[in-house]
Amino acid sequence: MSLKREKKEQRMRGKEMGLPGTALACLFLLMAVSNLSITMAVDEEWKLATATFSKDADGSIAIGGACGFGIVYQKGYGEHTAALSSSLFNKGGRCGACYEVRCVDHILWCLVGSPSVVVTATDFCPPNYGLPSDYGGWCNPPREHFEMSYPSFIKIAVPKADIVPVQYRRVSCERRGGMRFTLCGCSYYHQVLITNVGLDGEVVEVKVKGSKTGWIQMARNWGQNWQCSANLIGEPLSFEVTSGSGRRVTSYNVAPADWRFGQTFEGKQL
Repeated sequence: MSLKREKKEQRMRGKEMGLPGTALACLFLLMAVSNLSITMAVDEEWKLATATFSKDADGSIAIGGACGFGIVYQKGYGEHTAALSSSLFNKGGRCGACYEVRCVDHILWCLVGSPSVVVTATDFCPPNYGLPSDYGGWCNPPREHFEMSYPSFIKIAVPKADIVPVQYRRVSCERRGGMRFTLCGCSYYHQVLITNVGLDGEVVEVKVKGSKTGWIQMARNWGQNWQCSANLIGEPLSFEVTSGSGRRVTSYNVAPADWRFGQTFEGKQL
């Protein structure tokens, strides 16, 4: 066999035996890393902030709010909720996100051992420019601040405290069941409130599809209310939801053709 022919056959064997295996290994590695980046997207380092608690009559942030969740107990968020300052709220982008919070560096107000509590962002804490940011204007930019529900605050600090230093980090949201889609709007525009979102709890993109349409891009109206200019009455509805970590899930025919405004339907979970 000539030397030239032998080298050619070696190159061919290398292509047959080496390169496809290497490429396949690289593909598996890429998929694993991509999967890991999605799974670990909400695991963050501890950051510094401050916290107070709601002075509402019932001691919780339970009704209404800038996220549009309404009565949060009915939406599955329980009593551990918080309103976020502008720097954290991100114009509603953090609605539904979960944060682990713990009181630190205050021997009088922090509970022994600095226990933590996980809260869901359900409201906005507006700035108060009539008060200085270090005395009353706790939510003034650029402060990062949590106005926690009373049941949440007493898990980490003594309720006599006006304000406490805390550490916080984003964590995964543990939800029961699938995402929930509450339909509202009218004949010339369609709006949906999305709740009970798992993973990072954050929704960054929504599309809706009727039986007579393609996928329609929805825009954030406010909080976790999304809308589009379309009349979808009488059509079964499907939704495609993308989380802040990039995971996308499609729930086909969530709402039947005879759905009505005000009804809530359950789809897949992230």
